[in-house]
Amino acid sequence: MGRIGETDLLDRLAPSGRGTWIVQLGLGLLATAMAIGLRTAIDSFAPAAGPFVLGFPAILIATLFGRWQAGLLTGVLTLLYSWYFVLPVRHTLALKSPDETARLALAAINYLAVIVIAELFRRAVRRASDERDREIAERDLFLEEFDHRVKNNFTLVAALLDMQRRRAREAETQAALSSALARVDSIARAHRHLYRGAAASHGAVDMAVYLEELSAALADALFLRGAITLDCACDHGAIPRDRAVSIGLIVNELVTNAAKHAFAGRESGRIEVRFEATPQGWRLVVRDDGVGMPADARPRKDGGLGQKLIDGFVRQARGTATTETGPGGTVVTVVLEA
Repeated sequence: MGRIGETDLLDRLAPSGRGTWIVQLGLGLLATAMAIGLRTAIDSFAPAAGPFVLGFPAILIATLFGRWQAGLLTGVLTLLYSWYFVLPVRHTLALKSPDETARLALAAINYLAVIVIAELFRRAVRRASDERDREIAERDLFLEEFDHRVKNNFTLVAALLDMQRRRAREAETQAALSSALARVDSIARAHRHLYRGAAASHGAVDMAVYLEELSAALADALFLRGAITLDCACDHGAIPRDRAVSIGLIVNELVTNAAKHAFAGRESGRIEVRFEATPQGWRLVVRDDGVGMPADARPRKDGGLGQKLIDGFVRQARGTATTETGPGGTVVTVVLEA
């Protein structure tokens, strides 16, 4: 019912305000014609039954869509029609008895009451709709401002880390700062893809589009060109935004690790990212054909920061991860519940 109250045909058919009365006249006549058509059908098997009943829905529809003027016109026309064609003394405005006069007056009063109530309801719904639209506009503006500030903060943090990395003299410190910078870039990249002002309000992400864009960005950032390639093949599926961020960060960590360590001593290789629908939910697979992981670097409970981050992202995404590695490469499979 609230959606009906929001549908103001005058705003759509006469947005400039000119011709408003023509639209209201048309709506009033249309609603009246519908009531008369139903009245004619009813008279074919129940003559004079409820002579004023059909006026109520006609007035209600006319008022909700065309404001009180259209409702008033519909009420007058349907009342005159019922008076002239339906009441016992047909084809005349003469009334048979004082009871008919009271009946006609009561119908007119009820018609006016319907017009008043419908108009008040329409105005209340319209005010609520306008307030909702205003709040949405303010929220979108806030999200855009928030998005802008977050981007600036990511840029500032990345610049500070990069500056400190360049100033560091110890190789170990440079490596640690480079790793931190890469992870900040990863989170910033996820933000750029998933938190885009008003688009963030949708709340769900098409994973095929997101992961393909993310893979392309990773290939550029990691300089994967020529002999080392990154392929991505994903099924389309809507995933809640926050969960999609975790999945994207898992992909980022796994692809980055593969690019840095899987092809030591080799000039060629391939990294694959697959995101597939399963009967139980989703499956993410990151595979490389590198040299495999040495025994002392394989996932363990007390693993390094990278492994702890992956484990944390997997938990946030509500999944479980398994790793298979050998001389032919490494495959990490993350099973995600629906």
